[in-house]
Amino acid sequence: MNIFSRFSTMIKSNINDLISRAENPEKMLNQIIIDMRDQLAKAKREVAGAIADERKLQRQLADSKKEKQAWEKRAMLAVQQGRDDLAKQALLRQQEHAEQAAALEQTWQAQAAETEKLKGSLRQLNDKIEEAKRKRNLLIAKQKRAQAQRRIHETMSGLSDTSAFEAFNRMAEKIDEEERRNLAQAEVNEALTGDTLETEFVRLEAGSDASDVDDKLLALKAKMGLIAAPEAEAPKQLGAGSGTSDAGDADDAGKADGKDGGSSEPPPIRDAELIEEFEKLEQGGGGS
Repeated sequence: MNIFSRFSTMIKSNINDLISRAENPEKMLNQIIIDMRDQLAKAKREVAGAIADERKLQRQLADSKKEKQAWEKRAMLAVQQGRDDLAKQALLRQQEHAEQAAALEQTWQAQAAETEKLKGSLRQLNDKIEEAKRKRNLLIAKQKRAQAQRRIHETMSGLSDTSAFEAFNRMAEKIDEEERRNLAQAEVNEALTGDTLETEFVRLEAGSDASDVDDKLLALKAKMGLIAAPEAEAPKQLGAGSGTSDAGDADDAGKADGKDGGSSEPPPIRDAELIEEFEKLEQGGGGS
């Protein structure tokens, strides 16, 4: 019996046909598994038929053996009754069934051995299908990973095109240029109007900030014990005074604020320079 070789040929033919027409690997693998299951079902039916034939031969063998024994008993009965003629006929029948039983025995043994082989082949086919199902899951996972890698590669290939980045940089430069133009226009408008009131207030606010810094410096020195703590000043009362005293008060206030006439505040120190100066101070303090 060449059942499984025939099924193997059919499966290979179907798989090769599916692979040649493959568009979606996942669908094709699923279809191959379905075809394998269909072939397995047909193989099971064929094996079931072979087992049924083997059972039939076994039953016929058992019947022939029973008939052989029955005719042998009849021959013995005829001899006991003195009927040698009947005994001879019974022995002839017994011989026929014995020969038939021997032939059936040989056929049944061969059929039983073939049936066991078919059962083993059926189990192997089932195991291969289960293995194919497991491999299908791995192949599908690989295929999905390959698709993801291809999409990533396509995306990165698209990013290698610098046209989008160049357009972005041009737009940023355009916005910066517009902002510079607006600032320049505002500066021109302020110069043309001649209104310096807002500028004066800005200067006053800057001087107030400088005064706050001076006060904080004095407070820090007092806290460190370098100078005496300043006494609380009594509130001043307004009174009629001469222009000279007013001028003197103005001079004293100017001196307290650390200003000298029309001199301007020193330019602010950059963070990098300020940190460098502090590092020099720390190194000098560590060496002392």
